[in-house]
Amino acid sequence: MYRSDGYRVLTNDPMYEIAAYVMDKRYDASNYIKQDLDLELLQDYIRKCRRKGIAMSHMAIIIAGYIRLVSQNPYLNRFVMNKRIYARNHFCVSFVTLTNSGEGSTVNKVYFNLDDDIFTVNDKLSRAIEKSQETGSETPMDVLAKKIVRIPGLVSIAVSFLKFIDKHFTLPFSIIDASPFHTSLFVTNLASIRTGAVYHHIYEFGTTGIFASMGQPVKKLFKNGETIEEHKVMELGIVTDERIADGHYYGRCFKELKKFYRNPELLETKPETVIRDKDIKHKNPKFICR
Repeated sequence: MYRSDGYRVLTNDPMYEIAAYVMDKRYDASNYIKQDLDLELLQDYIRKCRRKGIAMSHMAIIIAGYIRLVSQNPYLNRFVMNKRIYARNHFCVSFVTLTNSGEGSTVNKVYFNLDDDIFTVNDKLSRAIEKSQETGSETPMDVLAKKIVRIPGLVSIAVSFLKFIDKHFTLPFSIIDASPFHTSLFVTNLASIRTGAVYHHIYEFGTTGIFASMGQPVKKLFKNGETIEEHKVMELGIVTDERIADGHYYGRCFKELKKFYRNPELLETKPETVIRDKDIKHKNPKFICR
């Protein structure tokens, strides 16, 4: 079955198919992972970029590392809809941005190619954030939400209708494009509001398969040989949908992810190859993941 945002996976192990029926809700299939990132290593890299005139952000490093991970592990870009597993035909990230006034926030959604290097990722994020913070600027989600809430009683009807169409058929890509809930990865930076990392729920509406929250820096003790050392770390709270990959796959992936966060320089060049999901027949013509 074809959706505007992905293709039905037909080459899966039968156990994956069964799991989608046993755990038919995302909250049934949620797994929780916490990773501690050495903040000094991240800040050293940010200072190195600053000396080159590049305003690198922590979020850009987090997202660039994850994109590189997905470029070699395509199952991470799958999603489950109505007990069926799909391979997404593009890659995008949704994230919350505070407005300039500091009194509100909006949600941005940015599309990436799986061979984007860290500088390209940082540039795309910076431009999206600058645009959303411009006076009077609205994201597609803001426009859609205003149209829905303008008519009394329409919210319940509209959301129920969109859920039904999304579950049993497919939403037009114009709506998926505007929806932050239809995304490869959802990120929230809680450090910006001085809050620790949390395990954020994965939305039942949409196709989000992984949600990551960045917490404010904390000091932790680590054993190094026979000595105990104190390090400042950034906590990542990660919630995953178990149905798109098994525990061994996730475990190997997140172990590999640490390598990029310990040495962000690895992300400065494009990957030698991008491993494609074999169930993708055609890429979305508007947002091609090259």
